Amino acid sequence: MRFGITDGDKRLLVSRMPEFRAAVETIDLKPFEYGGDLFYELAHSIVSQQLAVRAAEAVFARVKSLPGGLTPANLLAADTEVLRSCGLSARKVEYLRGIAQAALAGELDAARLSQMPDAEVIDALVKLKGVGVWTAEMLLIFCFGRRDVLSTADLGIRRGLEILLDRSGFAPEELAEIRRRVSPCGTLASLYLWRIKDRR
Repeated sequence: MRFGITDGDKRLLVSRMPEFRAAVETIDLKPFEYGGDLFYELAHSIVSQQLAVRAAEAVFARVKSLPGGLTPANLLAADTEVLRSCGLSARKVEYLRGIAQAALAGELDAARLSQMPDAEVIDALVKLKGVGVWTAEMLLIFCFGRRDVLSTADLGIRRGLEILLDRSGFAPEELAEIRRRVSPCGTLASLYLWRIKDRR
């Protein structure tokens, strides 16, 4: 599925928070594909936690190359030492097996989750060990294509806000107010803020 970005979306964001005007006028955002396998994306997220991007991709490539590929059943069947040899910590092995068990039990039902409001999806996902609010918010954007997600826990988004607003640091209530201001365009705001951060 495709996350579309229209001129109307951009105008609405600027009307909600005019500070985005220059970014909207100078940054060429492209639509992106979302969806995919929820278990796979969760596994990728857990493997990547607290690792640099290149290291995370190297570890995930080894996990994906397990005999039979990365499926819940294959992950549960894999020997602990085999998983550890991929570069996984003992805790990440535990987390990955937990989401594999959840998937096999029918608790990672993407079709059901897709019908739930954002807050309920987050509540359901964070019940899984190793899945925090940030991970759930990224899945809302890149698995479910939700349009009003501004992840104020994301360091890139916070850095983008510092550049956009020419200041350093935000109190929790200030971040909540920014989230309110950009709604219902939170995801579009997130996409711009990541690009703003990358330009520095």
